[in-house]
Amino acid sequence: MAGRSDRFKADIVLLLVAAVWGGGFVAQRTGSQHVGFFVFGAARYFLGVVSLLPFIRHFNIPRRWLPWSILTGVVLFAGSALQQAGITTTTAGNAAFITGLYVVIVPILLAIITRKPASGITWVAAIVAVFGTFLLSSGGTLNTFALGDVLELIGAVMWACHLILVSKLSSKVELIQFSVLQYMVAGILNLIFGLAFELPTFGNLPQVWTAIAYAGIVSTAVGFTGQVWGQRHAPAADAALILSMEAVFAAIAGFLFLSERFTPVQVTGCILIFGAMLITQLWPLVKQNIQEPAING
Repeated sequence: MAGRSDRFKADIVLLLVAAVWGGGFVAQRTGSQHVGFFVFGAARYFLGVVSLLPFIRHFNIPRRWLPWSILTGVVLFAGSALQQAGITTTTAGNAAFITGLYVVIVPILLAIITRKPASGITWVAAIVAVFGTFLLSSGGTLNTFALGDVLELIGAVMWACHLILVSKLSSKVELIQFSVLQYMVAGILNLIFGLAFELPTFGNLPQVWTAIAYAGIVSTAVGFTGQVWGQRHAPAADAALILSMEAVFAAIAGFLFLSERFTPVQVTGCILIFGAMLITQLWPLVKQNIQEPAING
């Protein structure tokens, strides 16, 4: 029962993380109007580090897992940078849909890594979630692939790799230390590229301090750290499906803060994504009840 309780708590945390990340859509869109995406990334990740430093007494990540933790930060940088770079040359609908493919990329990568095929219900739920993301983000139409589409596709692979790495490391390293290290790596890489390619936009940071505060403290310090905790108790494939709810929350945030409106097709996409999440979470319980022999009085 303890294991099932931990799993339920992890699912709730991951759902809250998806909500936080969905709300971050507004902050990121606002920030991108004034500063470069590398500059914005550097600011948010360094703020995330500063937010968590008071909770660290000493740094002692085991040497065995230190390279893996650094790699997680590199992948985090790559995924967020590719996502922001891609959206400059493709539509927001295409970018969101292609990024959402990490939901189905995760079980594919896991099947390759572990040499064990994913369960049939995981594949069904993943396909439903991807189709729902497509309807929600693009309204049912998908344009021809452009350079930005290719960048988003590579970024989706990076997000899938990041989720798998977090799943691997979350139970082996201390939560806050691991989070701070990956944010620091991502922040340094963003800063290096920002100084090289976006130096003039550093002066605009004060104009977007509220967006950076949300992205750095809420989305990064709270969101990604919550992801690490949640994945200690939830399988990577299931976590990916829950986190795909980010698209639903992003649409809600756009409706509330950017005056964006839902179409019937987008509402259908929301329902499909939510349904996919329920399928993967409820099916193990249903299967267990079916397999358990009936107890006669």
